Amino acid sequence: MARAERSDWRRHVPAVSALGALVVALVNLVSALTPAENDRLEAISRVLPGVLTASAAAATAASGLVLAVLSGGLRRGKRRAWRAAVAVLAGSVILHVVKGLDVEEASVAAVMLLLLIAGRREFRAKGDDRSRWLALGLLVGLGAISVVAGLVLVNQYERIASEPLSTELRHVLYGLVAQPGPVLFRTHHETRTVTVVLASLGAITVLLPLYVALAPTPPAVRRNEGDEERLRGLLAVHGGADSLGYFALRADKTLTWAPSGKAAVAFRVIRGVALATGDPLGDPEAWPHAVREFLDTCAAHGWLPAVSACSERGGVVWSRAGLAALEIGDEAVVDIGEWSLDGRPMRAVRQAARRVERAGYDVVVRRNSALTDAERKLLAELSVRWREGKTERGFSMALGCPFSVRDPDCVVATATEGGQIRALLYFVPWGSDGISLDLMRRDPAADNGVVELLIVKTFEAAPGLGIKRVSLNFAMFRSALERGARLGAGPITRAWRGTLLFASRWLQIETLYRFNAKFRPSWQPRFLCYQRSQDLPRVILASLEAEGFVSPPRLPLLARLTGHHCPTPEPVLPELATDPAAGVSR
Repeated sequence: MARAERSDWRRHVPAVSALGALVVALVNLVSALTPAENDRLEAISRVLPGVLTASAAAATAASGLVLAVLSGGLRRGKRRAWRAAVAVLAGSVILHVVKGLDVEEASVAAVMLLLLIAGRREFRAKGDDRSRWLALGLLVGLGAISVVAGLVLVNQYERIASEPLSTELRHVLYGLVAQPGPVLFRTHHETRTVTVVLASLGAITVLLPLYVALAPTPPAVRRNEGDEERLRGLLAVHGGADSLGYFALRADKTLTWAPSGKAAVAFRVIRGVALATGDPLGDPEAWPHAVREFLDTCAAHGWLPAVSACSERGGVVWSRAGLAALEIGDEAVVDIGEWSLDGRPMRAVRQAARRVERAGYDVVVRRNSALTDAERKLLAELSVRWREGKTERGFSMALGCPFSVRDPDCVVATATEGGQIRALLYFVPWGSDGISLDLMRRDPAADNGVVELLIVKTFEAAPGLGIKRVSLNFAMFRSALERGARLGAGPITRAWRGTLLFASRWLQIETLYRFNAKFRPSWQPRFLCYQRSQDLPRVILASLEAEGFVSPPRLPLLARLTGHHCPTPEPVLPELATDPAAGVSR
């Protein structure tokens, strides 16, 4: 028990250290901006010149800004951030003494320094060699730009006397570290403007490279051809274990393998969160080993591990590895052997499907392998044309590249009216006897009910294709919506349901639930797994961004510098066969 408690304590060292670094950063900034006590200042001035004292005050403020940036790296357990923080804290202790005998502030920095040294073993996340050299190049480049910009700025204002270029250069260099320079301007306003601009340029020159050096390390290589073939081999044998398993073939997912190679975890790094989806792939007996490799990989790179939409079986494995689980919704699964279009509960679906069918719509359901190259190309173009919005939504239950010849067992259902395709459904394999919905598209001009007709016809054609089960859409917080509408629901349950209904205006929470419920499916709970409660906001934001529901503002240049320029893959034209008769090449 003592060992477990000790281990649990050590888990919080990075987070506590990050908070402590922010506290010291605030102390440094306030101390640098607060005038020193006269008696202390007189005492230190007897030993050190006043210029050195003023420089120490400016350096103290700069160290506060640096510690604020380093806190993010400390929270992720980055070894590089730990080394820099130790050096800055040691310097802060000296600076507080030099600038005015501020023993209290120096003591705060010293205590934080000792805590960091005591917890040094918890900062194991390695940095990216590419980001180190990139940060160094950025530091040199920004430094040169800041010097040139500073010289231009200095020459924009009138001065009391003209100075040589060497004096101007010295003024700029002093200004970049927030120190007064030798150049004298005619007005106080001009002096203040030059000082503020030069200090800002100096801060940007230091902080931006520091941020790049400490940013979460993105995967260097996501997946090679050999990994994909091994993954397809696992899906061929164990693909029936999870309806989301086939979506691990997405091009933007990285793989970590169990040492035996019998299981793997597929994930994507989003803003420092390593987001895995569904259950581990492969032999269930090897799942714990794949999970451990994934968690070790996250620890080594400073990523925050999380899992979206895993099943209850997978959630047990993740919870045994130390993650907490939160139910986030239900997957709608239809058993084809028990499903029927007859009966009063199916009346609305039956009427909608028959109305559209009488309007002249025909439906064809077939395997992807039965499509021609021209049909694949047309369907891919239509799926993009009919998409609502610029962003392709879906991550945990989306393949990202439908109609590829590499996926011959996928199922395509198309609705045609007047010789024109009006709607389509695309399903990926779920083992040998199931399919899972990937893509649902319709022409905005198509009749209402065409999607219901497609699903009904898919269910009717399923036995002929050897399909016994179909996974439809994922319904977020379905149980909360259902419980909140029941007679006698408590105020908290009703309030939570009201919040979900409000959010449905943008996230289609209730719409998907109501649509799925029409087909009388069985509901399979899905869970979100995370390490700590305080991590939930970051994990939820990463999940929403991955699914395409939110697009946080980002600076493209900064994203490229930190290696996180990884847009969600668009449904591109599928790979085509090399049959010369098709008129196209692969």
